[in-house]
Amino acid sequence: MIVDLPSSTVSAVNKKLVELRESGGVLALGRVLTLVIVTDDGGAIERAIEAGNSASREHPCRVIVLARGQRRAAARLDAQIRVGGDAGASEVVVLRGYGALAAEEAGAGMVMPLLLPDAPVVAWWPNEAPAVPSTDAIGRLAARRITDALSAKNPVRAFEQRRAGHAEGDTDLVWTRLTQWRALLAAALDFPPHDTITSAAVSGEAISPSTDLMAGWLAARLGVKVRRSRADGAGMVSVRLERRSGPVELIRPDGRTGTLRQPGQPDRLIALARRTVPDCLAEELRRLDPDEVYGEALAAIGQISRGRSSSVKSSTSRAGTSTASNGASDRPGKPPATDGDRG
Repeated sequence: MIVDLPSSTVSAVNKKLVELRESGGVLALGRVLTLVIVTDDGGAIERAIEAGNSASREHPCRVIVLARGQRRAAARLDAQIRVGGDAGASEVVVLRGYGALAAEEAGAGMVMPLLLPDAPVVAWWPNEAPAVPSTDAIGRLAARRITDALSAKNPVRAFEQRRAGHAEGDTDLVWTRLTQWRALLAAALDFPPHDTITSAAVSGEAISPSTDLMAGWLAARLGVKVRRSRADGAGMVSVRLERRSGPVELIRPDGRTGTLRQPGQPDRLIALARRTVPDCLAEELRRLDPDEVYGEALAAIGQISRGRSSSVKSSTSRAGTSTASNGASDRPGKPPATDGDRG
């Protein structure tokens, strides 16, 4: 059910929420957090709401969408309440502010009365984010602040802003996209021989913040020299850990299937498809404490070295797989909000 409240006020929105709960019983009270989605008014709103609804099935929450409209228009608040089948396992409140209500401070003022009492607040910028999220009006209300540098108009600039303005509680979906990669590499090192890693090499697309973060993570955790090079393919393409007994390699040239190669063991094909935004968002909502490892990986990016372009064709042909022939023809020109993953 969708209830439109044009030219409304926050007080009227709150009253309508109470009315819907009392009359229809459609709103459960067992919410674990408030998710505030900050975006510009437009087509991206529906994709962000869809991702929030998907995550709410794992984390029941109130979703507040702050959609900033035209700043030259007259001050006006158009609200919308979604419950039941239109809101997943949550209630969704959409606040479209125009004119003076599209400003940051005004947006935070509209959000505050709608926050669930005694529940943590998580802020998510699905597209463009402030240079320093922790100092933003909405960011100051949140215990966790989620951004996505890859969805910004300039991913490189956005990622550099994340590095320069990092604060406790910040995280970015380019980091979340690396969870499976990091888990596979850590598990591979549990197998003998347990030789010391002497160096590491990471290759990926030229504009791939996830590849840079992987290199930073390896430099921070292993304390070795890490080389980051460019490779043909989408997002992360390969990681190579050098050991005296032979290298450990994880290669994904086609963005779908990875190959894990270890000395003395047969090559293993692993489902390693690029993760969707709803999947990454749900993972980030599982923890509300600061992500220290992410902060260490960001800080260690300055320690990595840049290498020449590399190719993984020889590695995949030795593995006897057909993944190299698949190529990277599915590389998107502009990643959509629901699957903008080059990680």
